[in-house]
Amino acid sequence: MIKPSVSSAVIFSGLILFSPSSLLAAEDPEILRIGYQKYGTLVILKERQALEERFAERNINVTWTEFPAGPQMLEALNVGSIDFGTVGETPPVFAQAAGADLVYVAHQPPAPQAEAILVPEDSPIQSVAELDGKRVALNRGSNVHYLLVRALQDAGLSIHDIRTAYLPPSDARAAFERGSVDAWVIWEPYLAAAEEALGARILADGTGLVSNHEFYIAAGPLAGQYPHVVEEIIEALQDLDRWAEDNLREVAELLGPSIGLDPDVVYVAANRASYGAQFLSDEVIAQQQDIADTFFELGLIPTTLDIPSVVWQPSNE
Repeated sequence: MIKPSVSSAVIFSGLILFSPSSLLAAEDPEILRIGYQKYGTLVILKERQALEERFAERNINVTWTEFPAGPQMLEALNVGSIDFGTVGETPPVFAQAAGADLVYVAHQPPAPQAEAILVPEDSPIQSVAELDGKRVALNRGSNVHYLLVRALQDAGLSIHDIRTAYLPPSDARAAFERGSVDAWVIWEPYLAAAEEALGARILADGTGLVSNHEFYIAAGPLAGQYPHVVEEIIEALQDLDRWAEDNLREVAELLGPSIGLDPDVVYVAANRASYGAQFLSDEVIAQQQDIADTFFELGLIPTTLDIPSVVWQPSNE
């Protein structure tokens, strides 16, 4: 386990004794760079300016960068462009396999209905087994990659039995609309939007197949040098989750304009999400290890991974 180091030392320089408050200020980062996707709890946090309010007196500047999907976000984290972000189950597996300096910080409860395999409304395909030999669009290394693997396994097929079209969400939707692919594996809010605008039909969602945890990931330098800031981000998310769970209609009204979707569509997505950020349990770590092992066995990542070695623990545990 990677554990944050919290210094309690008193620092002397000549005859000057630095106070705890000045030490804390010296240990705060000047800027906190957060990556987010089109939808999720971080977007609500951004819209409500909760972190800006929390860190204002300490002069921590919070910046936000949007990414189309988790893999692109973790690429940015790996090269030092962002410090913190949220992704699905699979992106951190691919990123760790590529040598990214990251740690799992926390996660949301399971949300298996928040991702699905879609087919056109008039498609003759009625079961996952009928995807054999068909062309399926998905964002490589995203959370839906594992959903597709598990759904195919459950139907007696392998990922190698289909033709994959690795496309980001916007390109995948265009291919789906054109009929260039037979199915599209996608997450919220793109899922609800495709149902509403295109009449897309859910062939299978994650129920009974995957947990579909949303993970909060920190860059190694942030977690190692500023553990108190990481803990405060999670505290802010927990506060927000308590509000959001009881105010889904307000969530939809808040996010709809900012992400360019009808609030009614966002409300559908909000009801499929989960709320209650928490630190990783042994069970969740084991589930992530299973995902990593599965992708290695399929030849989708080049090496075996040790998930517990990149799980961060808060200082109070």
